[in-house]
Amino acid sequence: ISAVAEWCENSRGDILTAEPDTYFLHVLTGQRCESVWGCLIGWSEPGEGQEKWETLCERIEDFENLEQTICDEKSVEV
Repeated sequence: ISAVAEWCENSRGDILTAEPDTYFLHVLTGQRCESVWGCLIGWSEPGEGQEKWETLCERIEDFENLEQTICDEKSVEV
């Protein structure tokens, strides 16, 4: 699952916000998802693997300093 952090800048490159706009990318469509759970809509079928996907989403939600990790462009295992 991919996460993105974007800073709002003006034409001079000055950062206009105190915190970045963070979001996730849908696994199939690449569309913006406001929560990690939205990344599963439309392709994760209930069944055998559902519990693993739910565990993954819960771990991502509970990950400490997730926003800083995203901003630092670090790849992590959860």
